[in-house]
Amino acid sequence: MKKKLTTGKIFQLEEKIAELENKWKRALADYDNLQKRVERERSEFIKYAGARILRKFLEVYDDLRVCESHLKDKGLSLVCARFEEVLKNEGVKKISALEQTFDPQKMEAVEVVEGPENKVLEVICDGWEMEERVLRPAKVKVGGGEKAKEKIQKSKKIEKEKLRGNYV
Repeated sequence: MKKKLTTGKIFQLEEKIAELENKWKRALADYDNLQKRVERERSEFIKYAGARILRKFLEVYDDLRVCESHLKDKGLSLVCARFEEVLKNEGVKKISALEQTFDPQKMEAVEVVEGPENKVLEVICDGWEMEERVLRPAKVKVGGGEKAKEKIQKSKKIEKEKLRGNYV
């Protein structure tokens, strides 16, 4: 026994086919987007997987620099220069902070001192970044403007008074 297809039934089947085709196309697009996202995340992971060990190497580099400044040894200077070259080749660079406007995304203020407001006046510890991602913020002294100048002067006055025994 054959079923007879009516125009209404054909129309319903055509709508169902169009609906299923649409769902299939969406599923393909979703899968394609998922593949792209996974590849992008994998690439990011690989790129920044070394960040943790790089931070540790930066601490060693800082120690080498301190030794170099005290010992004035040419061999140690060559090692430090080579270290910097390797870091540069890996996309790691120093954060330029001295005399720049304080940037809390790349810098950590360890002290507010007398000087122009929000200007970095001294770098205590270099900051480092890798492809615009901060590995370690620069530790800096920042100018506090007039308010800081007044507070510093007041605190110095209190310290003097304490030394004289006039302040409790």
